[in-house]
Amino acid sequence: MPQLQALVAGIGNIFLGDDGFGPEVLRRMLHAPLDVPTDSVRVADFGIRGLHLAYELLDGCQTLILVDAIPDRGAPGTVHVFEADTEARSDVGFDAHRMDPGAVIANVRALGGAMPRTIVIGCEVATVEEGMQLSPAVEAAVPVAVDAVTRVVHDILAPMRTES
Repeated sequence: MPQLQALVAGIGNIFLGDDGFGPEVLRRMLHAPLDVPTDSVRVADFGIRGLHLAYELLDGCQTLILVDAIPDRGAPGTVHVFEADTEARSDVGFDAHRMDPGAVIANVRALGGAMPRTIVIGCEVATVEEGMQLSPAVEAAVPVAVDAVTRVVHDILAPMRTES
């Protein structure tokens, strides 16, 4: 089986307000398919199953696209797209219960794997209090993030299309 070009992984806890941003973006993507070969890209909501995502990454992919809620980078509802530094060492250790980019990287390393290129599509949160609804600002950012995921996936696959 050929290695995936991209794994789009939604992460977050739907029971903690805006932390459910990643799963909501992936839920919306079911209604706006990427129109790409399914053997090249996999879209999956990992929720709070960080260890499951780490094991999935051991199977290999060229690029991981993490869709997640992020704190302290700007106004609530602001969407950021950036490449994670997967080589940087951090004090985050193996933790089967944490679910954020640092924990994913630490878990993959602890399992003996190497992280692929990792792009984060993150949204600034307004609240992570208990509740199953996104704040209005984060709700409004969901379609922006869907568009960002689509652009990133198409950019990743562009070299494949020119080679065909």
